[in-house]
Amino acid sequence: MNFLEFFKISNSWTVTGIVFGILAIAGIVAIRNGALVSRFVGEVKGELRKANWPWESDPKIKGFKKYKELVDSTIVVLIATILLAGFVSMWDFVCIYVLNFVTSFGN
Repeated sequence: MNFLEFFKISNSWTVTGIVFGILAIAGIVAIRNGALVSRFVGEVKGELRKANWPWESDPKIKGFKKYKELVDSTIVVLIATILLAGFVSMWDFVCIYVLNFVTSFGN
């Protein structure tokens, strides 16, 4: 196998050149903006430290008690999702029956 054939992406060297050109441009942009990326990551870390996480920070609390707020929030979201799904399904059935009733007059 020819060494250059290893780098060939498709049957065309044109497509291969375009792909490697795009990768080279992306690499140059990433290197030039490395300071911006580093600053962004640092700011994200700082904001995550300030966040209020939904579990107890006290190391003495163990088990599910530590995650009580997280479990409670998850249960609320699940119940709300089920209620919303039921509401949407009910109105879907109502609309189907109304449209079937209205269109049955044409037959």
